[in-house]
Amino acid sequence: MKKYDYLIIGSGLAGVFAAHKAAPHGSVLVITKKAIRDSNSYNAQGGIAAVITIEDNPSMHFDDTIEAGRGLCEYKAVNLLVNEGPKRVREVIDEGMKFDMENGKLALGLEGGHHKHRILHAGGDSTGKWLTEFVIDRVLEDSRITIQENTSAINFLIKNNICYGVRCWNHEIHKEELIYANHVILTSGGTSALYSRTTNPETTIGDGIAMAYSAGCKIMDMEFIQFHPTSLYIKDSSRAFLISEAVRGEGAYLLNKAGERFMLPIHPLAELAPRDVVARSIFKQMEADQQPYVTLSLSHINPEQIKKRFPTLLKVCSDNGYNMLDKIPVAPAAHYTVGGIETDINGLTSVKRLYVCGEAAATGVMGANRLASNSLLECLVYGNRSIEASLKVEDLKDIPNFKKTMYQDENNKQKYFHLKKDIAEILRKYSGIIRVEEGLGIALNAVRKEKDILVSEIKADANKCEYYREAELKLLTLAELLIRGARFRKESRGGHYREDYPATKDEYLLHSVQQKDKNLFTSVVNQNEEA
Repeated sequence: MKKYDYLIIGSGLAGVFAAHKAAPHGSVLVITKKAIRDSNSYNAQGGIAAVITIEDNPSMHFDDTIEAGRGLCEYKAVNLLVNEGPKRVREVIDEGMKFDMENGKLALGLEGGHHKHRILHAGGDSTGKWLTEFVIDRVLEDSRITIQENTSAINFLIKNNICYGVRCWNHEIHKEELIYANHVILTSGGTSALYSRTTNPETTIGDGIAMAYSAGCKIMDMEFIQFHPTSLYIKDSSRAFLISEAVRGEGAYLLNKAGERFMLPIHPLAELAPRDVVARSIFKQMEADQQPYVTLSLSHINPEQIKKRFPTLLKVCSDNGYNMLDKIPVAPAAHYTVGGIETDINGLTSVKRLYVCGEAAATGVMGANRLASNSLLECLVYGNRSIEASLKVEDLKDIPNFKKTMYQDENNKQKYFHLKKDIAEILRKYSGIIRVEEGLGIALNAVRKEKDILVSEIKADANKCEYYREAELKLLTLAELLIRGARFRKESRGGHYREDYPATKDEYLLHSVQQKDKNLFTSVVNQNEEA
């Protein structure tokens, strides 16, 4: 029997930071689907938001976060983020993390939705890579932490609403494994790779959220998908390379086909308006121009400033035939899952001993739309809080007997990837940046039809469980959660836009909640900071 004090699923910043914080308190195992560096965090360019200077204060960061969240932020969760965030950032700096400096001080950038320069960067446009790499180095040199790559979680081992571990598939040895732990921390990321055009790694398909749903956890606000406004447009490519919001923070302009700045009459912050506003505006401009991109112009910015600030982006653009010092084509792409698995302020779910941190979690911090560069900060704050909360819980004494049931059927592998492609097209067409009732109904019926067929096949052959069949079921479950949430919310708010209901309505100032074997229900937003 494999048993650890802590089992962490996922190797993004939330996962490796939680592992780093857990190590002094016991044995730690981190499992990840591919390589340890294959994560959204590792690819994050924009930076990490934290109040560092006396010209700024947490209340201002709080206000900006609340504004971006469009009324659905949980005030206590945001308050914890903005007040504990600087402590966690100072902590990693004290351990040796090197953020970019300017004139002997931390260089602080400005990004969309922020009213103060509070964005720390590392390596210019490689903040996620540098910060995640820094924590990974701490983890790899710690003998108390074991890393197991190429291992996919299948489902949680749960009895009487207590999580005892996880059933997983080891892709290297092609065998099922049962892993037990006193505390399980899920940091498996969001769902954006379900879409056909995404900035995410192909593994970011939300399967951890589907697992939590099957385990009985509450899934909250899944209709809110953040589409990053500016990803490099590459013809005939579904994978979109993110052009950091920091580029617009440095002064880049968005231009239409006629060479005009179309954001000026739309929002007071123009190109630095909240992401949902910018993404939707670009989408509509693309339709008006009848071309699959708009232009991001940097021709008026000092070239040396761009070279120093965005070395990675410069190379990527050059490799694809574009000169970033002049103008580049950009278009929106699915980027971040704002909703997720409902947790308390310590990352604990409704299942005992099961915690969720990072993009997979719905802590209440993001509301209806994530404020730029708050995600890396949330990883640090709630990764730490989950470990601190676990220290107050006694270790497991008795573990029930869980039987192995899985085997891999390679014949279903191609069927899985075919289904993934079909779902990506359904979501792009009917549940993307702009949504309407008729399209959502078509999408939901299509997904449910496929799901019913698959469930019937599984029931007909109940004596064998196949890895890729389970994976197919997760895809369909996630698509259903996304579409159901979008169909329920008959208004436009944050990362969710209904063309047939373009106004924001007070009656929808609430969270959508989905739980297995229950109809979709709602919970009221708590806007009492002292709650």
